[in-house]
Amino acid sequence: MQIRIAIQVDSEAITTLINATFSKAEAFFIDGDRITLQAVQSLMEKGKFLLAHDQGTITGCVYVELRGERAYLGLLSVDPEHQRAGLGTVLMNAAEKYCAESGCRFMDLQIVNLRTELPAFYRKRGYLETGTAPFPREFSPKLSCHFVKWSKALT
Repeated sequence: MQIRIAIQVDSEAITTLINATFSKAEAFFIDGDRITLQAVQSLMEKGKFLLAHDQGTITGCVYVELRGERAYLGLLSVDPEHQRAGLGTVLMNAAEKYCAESGCRFMDLQIVNLRTELPAFYRKRGYLETGTAPFPREFSPKLSCHFVKWSKALT
């Protein structure tokens, strides 16, 4: 398993991976894709996707964006066939290391409040809840929801 920074040619595979991951996890409250190819390409202009790959196959990704002393992490995705094997932790470690080495002192992220399995994962990694934010209306959620913001000091 290797971690590398994505390049533009990876954008279709990233889009497919994110949509496969999130459709499994969020189908109970969102219909349709989580992200478009154009959105992935736009994010690649502002930040970086770190990819986990094994023998040329992308098995996971995470998006990071450097924002001064803070970094934003999002779209942590692991291929459904590779979940529950520690790959999410590997990607989080790589993202935190990349951002810390880039001079960031804090990592910020947000999760949907309906994803009740996620808080324990992030608390275990040292993240603390810092507030809430509205969920984007363009996703037309089937259930009322919002984002919960989290942050962690990077060492």
